[in-house]
Amino acid sequence: MPLTFLYLMSLRTGADLITLSLLLNKLSGIYGLLALLTGFTLSPMQLSMYIYSFIALGTTAYLSLHIRRQSPFHSLALAWFYIIDSVVNACYTAAFAVTWFLVVSQRHGNAVAGPGNAGKTMGDAAGFTSPEYDVSRVDVVASPADGLGAGQDAVAMGVPSVPGGTADSGLGRAVLQPESITSIVVISFLWAVRMYFVLVVMAFARSVLKQHVRGVHGMNLADSRKAPSLLPNPFDAVTPEGQGWRGRLGRIMVSIGRGYWLGVDSNEDESWALGVSGRFLRKDGTDMGGRGGGVVERERRRRSGTDPPPPNPANLQVPTWQTGSAA
Repeated sequence: MPLTFLYLMSLRTGADLITLSLLLNKLSGIYGLLALLTGFTLSPMQLSMYIYSFIALGTTAYLSLHIRRQSPFHSLALAWFYIIDSVVNACYTAAFAVTWFLVVSQRHGNAVAGPGNAGKTMGDAAGFTSPEYDVSRVDVVASPADGLGAGQDAVAMGVPSVPGGTADSGLGRAVLQPESITSIVVISFLWAVRMYFVLVVMAFARSVLKQHVRGVHGMNLADSRKAPSLLPNPFDAVTPEGQGWRGRLGRIMVSIGRGYWLGVDSNEDESWALGVSGRFLRKDGTDMGGRGGGVVERERRRRSGTDPPPPNPANLQVPTWQTGSAA
């Protein structure tokens, strides 16, 4: 899992930028619904996508307000919402891609109609998918007109785009077109970026949960390796975060993939804190600014025997006023 965003920024900054890109993407739902006011016809699939985008816009805007506050519930909810939104977008992308290739296949042989109004809308927008004659070139045959020596009679003869006037699989030919292959490559690259964004948002939510557990229970993650491999659930019913419907929903979200959200790897150190606060921590628990870890750090040093030795009594100097009083 990533510890930084693009190896340049903290996970919190990455979550901010990813959420901003999601907000810009969901703005299309508003423009899609505004198109209805102009009398533009939308298919049921397009209408459902625009309605979902409008709802997702409000949800993303609400959850984005809690990124800098590092709320455990809202950070975990943002991660799960981003995962669900990725799955929904994948379904819509696949549906529209199939519809588009079905529409494009009409110009490469056997016409295969796109499903429902979505195919008709794409066909009308493209403008080239339903020609009256499917030909690759036009030959003009000229012959003298009867009774008119100075005139000519021209006849246009279309040559089929596919020899014999037939075609093999129209959908297969549409997919294998250069412009279609380019589109597939671009979509695949964008979805690879989307998968990386999913990992970043998940890593941010996981680091927030660990920071919350550390603050509430006053525990060092390095010491927790000696305990069970799972950290305490921050949404337990006995904790403040576990009260009400948020607590119940939080327990449900943590229960799915509990080993990831609350798990502690055997080789894991406190570098997860870099993703939350952007502060580089040394392995001894101090950051680059020389600040220690407070009571937890002093206790760790005491247990490991690395705390400063006690002062030597022989080196202590008694103040002169105490000496005079004794005399």
